[in-house]
Amino acid sequence: MEGVAGEQRKITKFRLKLHFQGQTPMDDEQWKSLLEVIDGQTRRPVPCGFIVDSPWLPGWYGAEVSEYLSNETVWFEANRRLIETFPDIWFLPGFWSEFGMCTEPSAFGARCIFPKDEFPFAEKILSGIEQADRLKKPDPGTDGLLPLVLNRLKWAQPRIEDLGHRIRCSVSRGPLNIASFLMGTTEFLTALKTDPGQAHQLLRVVTDFLKDWHDLQRSTFPSIDGILVLDDIVGFIGEEDFLEFALPYLREIYATDAAVKFFHNDAPCASSVRYYPEIGINLFNPGMQTPLVELRSLAANRLTILGTIPPRDVLAQGTPEDVRSAVRHLLERTPDRSRLILSCAGGMPPGVTTGNIQAFISEVNAMTGSGSFHG
Repeated sequence: MEGVAGEQRKITKFRLKLHFQGQTPMDDEQWKSLLEVIDGQTRRPVPCGFIVDSPWLPGWYGAEVSEYLSNETVWFEANRRLIETFPDIWFLPGFWSEFGMCTEPSAFGARCIFPKDEFPFAEKILSGIEQADRLKKPDPGTDGLLPLVLNRLKWAQPRIEDLGHRIRCSVSRGPLNIASFLMGTTEFLTALKTDPGQAHQLLRVVTDFLKDWHDLQRSTFPSIDGILVLDDIVGFIGEEDFLEFALPYLREIYATDAAVKFFHNDAPCASSVRYYPEIGINLFNPGMQTPLVELRSLAANRLTILGTIPPRDVLAQGTPEDVRSAVRHLLERTPDRSRLILSCAGGMPPGVTTGNIQAFISEVNAMTGSGSFHG
């Protein structure tokens, strides 16, 4: 019990230090700050932000994954504890209502598997690309798990707003990601070469569905002023295939007046990142395959980067000093700290501890803020 009490005292002390620096949850003022960073303004200290969802948050909170996904109170309380424990971190998209990779495939009729304490997955529904013409565009208002996603947010909206937050982003997996779930990754990537016409047919249906899904989220929650799309399959293809099979569909999805156009691809991005600004993307969460300085060069410094500390080997499996060292290493090699939000490469991985997150924040503050501290 003494160990638990000691850990709680450390957390309380850490949060008090943040409070006296004037940090708050991501309310309207912090959203405004995010827009300023995307616009190129430099902040001191450099902001910290993370994508958090069901692979990490249930374990950190102490719940089983299936309980987190199925129990709205557990889901809400986990997110509430998160923002109260780390009040100066920008959690994006924030209060993410999701069912893992099952969310969008379920609307097409995919059988969804929910192990008790493992990440859920969706079974494929197409045995080959020749079946693409049988696929019908789902209705996001009625099909699969999507109405449950919206209903959870409707239930949570007044509670979220009581905490000073708002529902900020419409969210989905990307068109290539969903296509790969519907027919299998290897089969889909092979079809890009063997049956490009039918691959386009599949992507057309998925993209039209995604546009409807984002429109429905925005119309349901007028506070939405951002869009987040996650598509790692973009990193599995070369530049030529990206230009044919990804760029046109992503451009359609991002054709919105949202202020924040956020993209996640933690697979390799060197062959595609230069085109992201053309698509409309202004905030990017990459993997760790391409160094930050090279990413910025490839994109002509037109993207705000959310990254790029190694997620598994450092943030999840390293010691607090390993985390501090990685933060120092990145910042020492990044004299231009505009359009930068310190994070891990990719989303928050399973197993990251409170102590390692504290080490991350305090090292960023020590190196980039005034009156900062070492926790």
